[in-house]
Amino acid sequence: MRILFLSHYFAPEGNAPATRVHALTRRWVRAGHHVTVVTCTPNVPSGVVYEGYENRWRQREEVDGVEVVRVWTWLAPNAGTARRIVSYVSFMVTATLAGLSGPRPDVVIATSPQFFCGWAGVFVAWLRRRPLVLEIRDLWPESIVAVGAMRASRLIRLLEWFERRLYAAAGRIVTVGEGYRRELEARGVAPASIDVVPNGVDLSVFQPGADGSAVRAEYGLGERFVCAYLGTIGMGCGLDVVLRAARRLRELGRDDLVFLLVGDGAVRGELERQARAERLSSVVFTGRQPKQRMPEFLAATDVCLVHLIRKALFETVLPSKIFEASAAGRPIVLGVEGDAAQLVSAAGAGLCIEPENEGELVEALTQLAGDRSLAHRLGANGLSRLAARYDVDRLAESYLELLERVGSPP
Repeated sequence: MRILFLSHYFAPEGNAPATRVHALTRRWVRAGHHVTVVTCTPNVPSGVVYEGYENRWRQREEVDGVEVVRVWTWLAPNAGTARRIVSYVSFMVTATLAGLSGPRPDVVIATSPQFFCGWAGVFVAWLRRRPLVLEIRDLWPESIVAVGAMRASRLIRLLEWFERRLYAAAGRIVTVGEGYRRELEARGVAPASIDVVPNGVDLSVFQPGADGSAVRAEYGLGERFVCAYLGTIGMGCGLDVVLRAARRLRELGRDDLVFLLVGDGAVRGELERQARAERLSSVVFTGRQPKQRMPEFLAATDVCLVHLIRKALFETVLPSKIFEASAAGRPIVLGVEGDAAQLVSAAGAGLCIEPENEGELVEALTQLAGDRSLAHRLGANGLSRLAARYDVDRLAESYLELLERVGSPP
């Protein structure tokens, strides 16, 4: 098959959408298919082009056998909704033009988290008369209202109208969890047109036994008990709870516990300035790190924090951080309610806390720091009960079977 995949994000960017698309497409290439990804010049989350790249009208490269076409986009940092929407619209235009050139694909895939990429997929699939698979990783624009980036307004209602039209235009919808399936059905999407292919983990990359000593030395962690958050530090993550927990730990005299925040995003700068102003030495920021270093950081970690602000929308998500931590054999402290909490609790892979509750976060960390056998048991449960179940090899194969049913040679 010839598969055309439109995605605003792709490797070497390390956020969840880029990681998912890279993991899937390189496996489809290994299975004998030709895959072309149309994407931006790498720039997330700062909006600054990565070293070795230029934001040109069109450039090609090959990444792990995947043909990558990078198109010019008006770049913007992960902050400021208006600028980001302009960025998304510019990508919709240039990605559509790129998708209309080259050999005719058998199937077109377009992925969220924002729907302008989805509309590019609609235009390409319609003009090239090929089936479209719309991948929904985020309910947009509802998610930008949920994190406070925009208020309910006429513009939001207009965007919601475009969202409903997008779902109607897609021949097939793939989403990443049963919670999203329920939400889509509530929006009028026919249940028979929805498939679930969840996020997963690359077990060839994330596994127990990596060496974290260099990371511990680099960031002065010593022998302290490390709670790490690895990923985008955005508005929806609610990581101000970490600063509040750090204050409480300081009041308790617990300088043996440290938070390690690995990544960058819209609120990282403000959190770091606040931590510095309050001299919260137990909160360490690393900034953006290459994806290939994540196993090192996980190996340097005693427990992984997975956290989102307390919003009903986020009760439907299954963060990929859960599966990466589990594959590394690390216990989880989960500040996400709903489907994610049910999954982690059922697997016995971590401790679930109320989102944004620093008291419960401190209680969970002191419990795990004081009972290393419990921490080890939770990590082992995640490895045996979650990692294999969400192996991206299996998920990519399942997804490919769907594409083979949907697509056919022109």
